[in-house]
Amino acid sequence: MAIGKYSRVDGRKSSFYCSTANMVVFVAFCLVGIWMFMSSSVAPVQNSELLSQKTINEVKKTVPKSDSKHFDDTSGGLTEDTTSEDGIGMLSKESGNADEDNSTENSVADGNNESKESQNSAEENQEENHAMKGSDEKSESENELKTVDEDDGNRNGKDVERNSREGESNVETGETKNRGGEINKNVQEESEESSSENRRESGEGEKKFEEEASADKIKHVDKEAILIEEKNDKNQDEHSEQSSVNNGVEGEENNQVSSEILPAGAQSEILTESTTQNGAWSTQAEESQNEKKSQQSSVSSEKHGHHWKICKSTAGPDYIPCLDNWQFIRKLPSTKHFEHRERHCPDEAPTCLVPVPEGYKRSIKWPRSRDKIWYNNVPHPKLADVKGHQNWVKVTVEYLTFPGGGTQFKNGALHYIDFIQQSVPEIAWGKRSRVILDVGCGVASFGGYLFERDVLAMSFAPKDEHEAQVQFALERGIPAILSVMGTKRLPFPSSVFDLVHCARCRVPWHIEGGKLLLELNRVLRPGGYFVWSATPVYQKLPEDVGIWKEMSRLTKSMCWDLVVIKKDRLNAVGAAIYRKPTSNECYNKRSRNVPLLCEESDDPNAAWNVPLQACMHKVPVDSTERGALWPAQWPERLKQPPYWLNSQVGVYGKAAQEDFTLDYNHWKTVVSQSYLNGMGIDWSSVRNVMDMKAVYGGFAAALKDLKVWVMNVVPIDSPDTLPIIYERGLFGIYHDWCESFNTYPRTYDVLHADHLFSSIKKRCKLVTIIAEVDRILRPEGKLIVRDNVETIGELESMAKTLQWEIRMIYSKDNEGLLCVRKTFWRPTEEEPIKSAIV
Repeated sequence: MAIGKYSRVDGRKSSFYCSTANMVVFVAFCLVGIWMFMSSSVAPVQNSELLSQKTINEVKKTVPKSDSKHFDDTSGGLTEDTTSEDGIGMLSKESGNADEDNSTENSVADGNNESKESQNSAEENQEENHAMKGSDEKSESENELKTVDEDDGNRNGKDVERNSREGESNVETGETKNRGGEINKNVQEESEESSSENRRESGEGEKKFEEEASADKIKHVDKEAILIEEKNDKNQDEHSEQSSVNNGVEGEENNQVSSEILPAGAQSEILTESTTQNGAWSTQAEESQNEKKSQQSSVSSEKHGHHWKICKSTAGPDYIPCLDNWQFIRKLPSTKHFEHRERHCPDEAPTCLVPVPEGYKRSIKWPRSRDKIWYNNVPHPKLADVKGHQNWVKVTVEYLTFPGGGTQFKNGALHYIDFIQQSVPEIAWGKRSRVILDVGCGVASFGGYLFERDVLAMSFAPKDEHEAQVQFALERGIPAILSVMGTKRLPFPSSVFDLVHCARCRVPWHIEGGKLLLELNRVLRPGGYFVWSATPVYQKLPEDVGIWKEMSRLTKSMCWDLVVIKKDRLNAVGAAIYRKPTSNECYNKRSRNVPLLCEESDDPNAAWNVPLQACMHKVPVDSTERGALWPAQWPERLKQPPYWLNSQVGVYGKAAQEDFTLDYNHWKTVVSQSYLNGMGIDWSSVRNVMDMKAVYGGFAAALKDLKVWVMNVVPIDSPDTLPIIYERGLFGIYHDWCESFNTYPRTYDVLHADHLFSSIKKRCKLVTIIAEVDRILRPEGKLIVRDNVETIGELESMAKTLQWEIRMIYSKDNEGLLCVRKTFWRPTEEEPIKSAIV
């Protein structure tokens, strides 16, 4: 009869080899002892070796820390574009509850090492009391694991269970397993109550920030800086499948990067956690981390020497520094040419934060936002009183609604859009005509409905008595900027718009030698159309007749061809449609050189703070020059390098066409593999996007298939690549980031900056740029920054002083990537802005 070498009762070798009777008695006692031991043991004897070997394998798979001096990476060897979502969790196996909740976020605790140590202790001693102690330690470690469900930023506090690894499924048996189920149930109930209390106690403006403070913060313990979580509702099934694939290969020693750029080593660590929750109690580790983070924020604030305050100005929540400089406006000698509507930036850019309107809510998603917005987000009813009868905007209880009308299209913009194309079929919306300019746009319904025709409209209007018209447009998710036809050139290159539109835009085109119309001629592409829908076209009042005569004379001298005059009987309006010439033949045949042709030395692309001149630039006729040929039809023009990119060197040092192609492929890869799936951004809730330092527009091009639009900004101290952006069917604007942007506060969902801050901080203070970023970014909006490690570190510290959430941070080879989310937090102390007080 085979006898075991060691007894699990007393650990001593068996020495009974006497009589058969004694042997039988001994065996009986042993069996009784083993039965008693098995009934109360936490881990069966036969699994001890398996547990030990498994623990050893886990230790072998420990991921080395990054050499980054600013941000340590416990996730292993990430690639350059490695991304995370909320900064604290990683993908793990998802339970069936994930489908019910339709959104799962996996959060990681800091007790992994305790779990491994307890397992090693149980293996070495093989004592019952040691095994029980190891189990207790593991339970404490597991209690640190939290799961938070977030859908569009609304926490429901429901804990989501996770499947443990196969090796751990044998650990819990008998009564212990049953008790664990009861504990988990109680903990889930307590967690739900705790979450509900937290939501009730949180203030409106800081609701989300307060609620996520313990669950969504990045943990900085023992140099751990990067952990990853996943929450994209749309891609949940895909994420679950990817997690399963990664779990199947987590035994490999070399860490492999998954298709979502998540390191396998990091996933191996997360899968050693189990499902025990904390209930209403926080852990000591969590409390310690929160205190350390708070102290670090204080140190960062002192280091950068800035204490945030609220801007106190006459405009209040609508403050725009360069348009609300009343100190300068009051000193203007004249406002005849709308000088008071132009940019007049204060001597020092403000470093305070603009307040949020009372009752502000997250913006309604597109496309519903085209038809209605929250009244409290833009609480200005004046325009509804003045223009409501023209179906511009109406007040409907808690909403502002937009029937889609305008002064020239009371019965809807779509009919009016079709009327234009029927008048001149060659316009071909969304094919030949892709990027247009809408002058005096009102609430931009014309541009908003052009999206249905695959057309991008750069709409603009001044900040004038039509209260908040551009702010309405942006809140609706329609691209628009604040600008005026005044004394300076528009901030666009020459010959870039396929069509220019003016519907009762109230611009006196015919005065002063046609200076303003000549500015439209500068930005209109040769062969492009000017659609003028105004009373002089179809009314016979004396004033209208006089204006029509002046416009006819002026357009003829500019060699514009009057293609058609057409009446829209439904709206009882008419439109005159002109076409810009494609050659200089007409210019050379004019009997009078009026308007004058501009000097050869005059650069038509110079557009930043350049005074207007009453002259015309010649049309390029050389087939290698930009503007000589019409671009390819949309969407082919998006991918094709412009024909006029010849032998010149590109921004990145290669031949321009090769540069263009490499840039396009680079951003397609980054966006598809990183930004869309790894940043924790719900792109279905994103509409207004800005690339703060666009080069060839590759970032915007990579987002083509999403329901977003991208404002491509080319800084004035960067290579002038804006004409390339327009050539490929995108749009943008010139800007100096040392000054405020011509938009209202809270107008963009995502801001993207690729190596902008490291260059701009050489000319102006970083704190002023961050204050401007905060101004134009919506609460809960995201800022994505790619820059050098030093600048990333400065931005991270500054973001903490703003109470922003660090969603992701990564660095490698002195290059860094940062994703932060703005919160509703506002300081309480005010800072009066003397220049902005009337």
